[in-house]
Amino acid sequence: MQEKYLYEYAVIRLVPKVEREEFLNLGLILFCKKKRYLRINYQIPSDKIQALCPDFDLEQLDMNLKAFTKICSGKSDSGPIGSFETAERFRWLTAIRSSSIQTSRPHPGFSTDLDATFEKLYNEMVL
Repeated sequence: MQEKYLYEYAVIRLVPKVEREEFLNLGLILFCKKKRYLRINYQIPSDKIQALCPDFDLEQLDMNLKAFTKICSGKSDSGPIGSFETAERFRWLTAIRSSSIQTSRPHPGFSTDLDATFEKLYNEMVL
Protein backbone atom coordinates (compact mmCIF):
# COMPACT_ATOMS: atom_id res chain seq x y z
CA MET A 1 0.00 0.00 0.00
CA GLN A 2 1.34 3.41 -0.97
CA GLU A 3 1.90 5.99 1.71
CA LYS A 4 -0.61 8.83 1.80
CA TYR A 5 0.73 12.30 2.41
CA LEU A 6 -1.17 15.08 4.12
CA TYR A 7 -1.23 18.16 1.90
CA GLU A 8 -2.82 21.59 1.90
CA TYR A 9 -3.84 23.66 -1.08
CA ALA A 10 -5.13 27.16 -1.68
CA VAL A 11 -6.66 28.73 -4.77
CA ILE A 12 -5.06 31.97 -5.99
CA ARG A 13 -7.76 34.53 -6.75
CA LEU A 14 -7.82 37.84 -8.51
CA VAL A 15 -10.16 40.41 -7.01
CA PRO A 16 -9.98 43.26 -9.55
CA LYS A 17 -12.11 45.62 -7.45
CA VAL A 18 -11.88 44.59 -3.82
CA GLU A 19 -14.98 46.58 -2.90
CA ARG A 20 -17.11 44.53 -5.34
CA GLU A 21 -15.91 41.18 -3.96
CA GLU A 22 -15.93 39.55 -7.42
CA PHE A 23 -13.07 37.20 -8.11
CA LEU A 24 -11.54 34.91 -10.71
CA ASN A 25 -9.58 31.78 -9.85
CA LEU A 26 -6.14 32.22 -11.40
CA GLY A 27 -4.00 29.52 -9.88
CA LEU A 28 -3.22 26.97 -7.22
CA ILE A 29 -0.62 26.45 -4.50
CA LEU A 30 -0.12 22.96 -3.04
CA PHE A 31 2.04 22.20 -0.01
CA CYS A 32 3.11 18.99 1.75
CA LYS A 33 5.28 19.39 4.84
CA LYS A 34 6.47 15.77 5.00
CA LYS A 35 7.71 15.83 1.38
CA ARG A 36 8.88 19.49 1.57
CA TYR A 37 6.73 19.99 -1.52
CA LEU A 38 5.52 23.41 -2.59
CA ARG A 39 4.16 23.95 -6.08
CA ILE A 40 2.37 26.81 -7.79
CA ASN A 41 0.84 27.37 -11.19
CA TYR A 42 -1.39 30.09 -12.56
CA GLN A 43 -2.90 31.56 -15.70
CA ILE A 44 -3.91 35.12 -16.56
CA PRO A 45 -7.23 35.09 -18.46
CA SER A 46 -6.88 38.61 -19.87
CA ASP A 47 -10.29 38.66 -21.56
CA LYS A 48 -12.16 37.73 -18.37
CA ILE A 49 -10.18 40.22 -16.31
CA GLN A 50 -10.81 43.02 -18.80
CA ALA A 51 -14.53 42.18 -18.77
CA LEU A 52 -14.66 42.67 -14.98
CA CYS A 53 -12.32 45.65 -14.89
CA PRO A 54 -11.25 47.21 -18.22
CA ASP A 55 -8.52 49.34 -16.64
CA PHE A 56 -6.90 46.56 -14.57
CA ASP A 57 -3.08 46.55 -14.81
CA LEU A 58 -2.31 43.12 -16.31
CA GLU A 59 1.43 43.81 -16.42
CA GLN A 60 1.52 44.45 -12.66
CA LEU A 61 -0.53 41.30 -12.07
CA ASP A 62 1.97 39.27 -14.08
CA MET A 63 4.88 40.74 -12.08
CA ASN A 64 3.16 39.97 -8.77
CA LEU A 65 2.35 36.38 -9.74
CA LYS A 66 5.93 35.86 -10.93
CA ALA A 67 7.06 37.03 -7.48
CA PHE A 68 4.73 34.42 -5.92
CA THR A 69 6.36 31.79 -8.16
CA LYS A 70 9.87 32.85 -7.11
CA ILE A 71 8.93 32.73 -3.43
CA CYS A 72 7.36 29.31 -3.91
CA SER A 73 10.54 27.97 -5.52
CA GLY A 74 12.78 29.43 -2.81
CA LYS A 75 15.42 30.46 -5.35
CA SER A 76 18.15 32.91 -4.41
CA ASP A 77 16.49 35.79 -6.30
CA SER A 78 13.21 35.42 -4.39
CA GLY A 79 14.09 37.88 -1.65
CA PRO A 80 14.05 37.32 2.11
CA ILE A 81 10.71 35.49 2.11
CA GLY A 82 12.07 32.99 -0.41
CA SER A 83 14.71 31.97 2.12
CA PHE A 84 12.06 30.80 4.60
CA GLU A 85 11.42 27.09 5.13
CA THR A 86 8.83 25.51 2.83
CA ALA A 87 6.01 25.66 5.39
CA GLU A 88 6.71 29.30 6.20
CA ARG A 89 6.69 30.24 2.51
CA PHE A 90 3.33 28.50 2.08
CA ARG A 91 1.90 30.33 5.11
CA TRP A 92 3.17 33.67 3.78
CA LEU A 93 1.75 33.04 0.30
CA THR A 94 -1.65 32.08 1.72
CA ALA A 95 -1.88 34.82 4.36
CA ILE A 96 -5.10 36.84 4.30
CA ARG A 97 -4.74 39.99 2.21
CA SER A 98 -6.99 42.83 1.17
CA SER A 99 -5.16 43.34 -2.14
CA SER A 100 -6.29 42.27 -5.59
CA ILE A 101 -4.35 38.99 -5.35
CA GLN A 102 -5.80 36.80 -2.61
CA THR A 103 -5.91 33.12 -1.79
CA SER A 104 -8.63 30.91 -0.46
CA ARG A 105 -8.23 29.47 2.99
CA PRO A 106 -5.98 26.39 2.85
CA HIS A 107 -7.83 23.10 2.45
CA PRO A 108 -6.35 19.73 3.52
CA GLY A 109 -6.32 16.35 1.86
CA PHE A 110 -4.36 13.12 1.49
CA SER A 111 -2.50 12.01 -1.61
CA THR A 112 -0.20 9.22 -2.76
CA ASP A 113 0.89 11.30 -5.79
CA LEU A 114 1.23 15.03 -5.12
CA ASP A 115 1.87 16.01 -8.75
CA ALA A 116 -1.24 14.15 -9.93
CA THR A 117 -3.27 15.71 -7.11
CA PHE A 118 -1.98 19.16 -8.07
CA GLU A 119 -3.01 18.65 -11.71
CA LYS A 120 -6.46 17.37 -10.73
CA LEU A 121 -7.12 20.29 -8.39
CA TYR A 122 -5.75 22.83 -10.88
CA ASN A 123 -8.03 21.49 -13.60
CA GLU A 124 -11.07 21.54 -11.28
CA MET A 125 -10.47 24.87 -9.59
CA VAL A 126 -8.75 27.01 -12.22
CA LEU A 127 -9.31 25.76 -15.76
